[in-house]
Amino acid sequence: MANLKEVRSRISSTISTQQITKAMKLVSATKLRKAQSAIFQMRPYADKLNSILQNLADSVDDEKLAKFFKTPKLEKVLLVVVTSDRGLCGGFNANVIKRAKFLIENDYAEQVKANKVELLFVGKKGYESLKKYNMPMNTSFMQTFGSLNNESAFAIGDYILTQYLAGTFNQVEVIYNKFKNAATQIVTNDQMLPVGIPVTKNAKNKAAANDYIFEPNKVEILEELIPRAVKTQLYRSLLDSFASEHGARMISMDKATDNAGEILKQLKLQYNRARQAAITNEISEIVGGAAALNG
Repeated sequence: MANLKEVRSRISSTISTQQITKAMKLVSATKLRKAQSAIFQMRPYADKLNSILQNLADSVDDEKLAKFFKTPKLEKVLLVVVTSDRGLCGGFNANVIKRAKFLIENDYAEQVKANKVELLFVGKKGYESLKKYNMPMNTSFMQTFGSLNNESAFAIGDYILTQYLAGTFNQVEVIYNKFKNAATQIVTNDQMLPVGIPVTKNAKNKAAANDYIFEPNKVEILEELIPRAVKTQLYRSLLDSFASEHGARMISMDKATDNAGEILKQLKLQYNRARQAAITNEISEIVGGAAALNG
């Protein structure tokens, strides 16, 4: 059995750890409320913008704009891997990294062999885990979560759109955690470019979906709308991931705090038993010594 000094030391360190995890839980809960509000406000706007964009997709006849919707033969792919800068958030990062590895080793295995897959990292943890792969990696936007706002997100979107239109990539996919609630994050990989075209059931639905009046004209509107919609979808993915990170960390730290409490109970029980054994041993020695003197 461990001596009293050792058990006291473990109790002290466990109490310190519990205080840290409790503080981290409170900090994440505060940040989660703000992040959750941001993503819930963004979703209706992003969904409507994306719906309009998809409904207009099959009526695009301008060659430059059509590039956003065409699905040519898959050549070079950009994977945007969205993780956090820090750990201690359960399986939040591990799930995204696992999905990225699956896509690299299965869906895009041929492109990887031809060196036609590039990884763009938002968050440090993804880069730390995937840097072992021998493929192009972009870390220019890795620090985005330090000051996440529409400007920093749109800067990433501008880079992606520029490279896509230049033909550097002909498909862009974003891997991130979609926020459902504090306890649930859904790992997701969404195709960002080219923009997906919905399947219309019949000509009547198709006509209704595209019943828009354009002013001043369709091309000018879409030239502004398409890049904004694409960048908005990226910003939404980043907000989803940001909220998911704080939700995952809050739950993880809550469980860590509870586990520390259980360990403290066991250590205190162990300490009391060791103390009782030490007292009993001292009494036995005193009684034995007194008996020897009397003898």
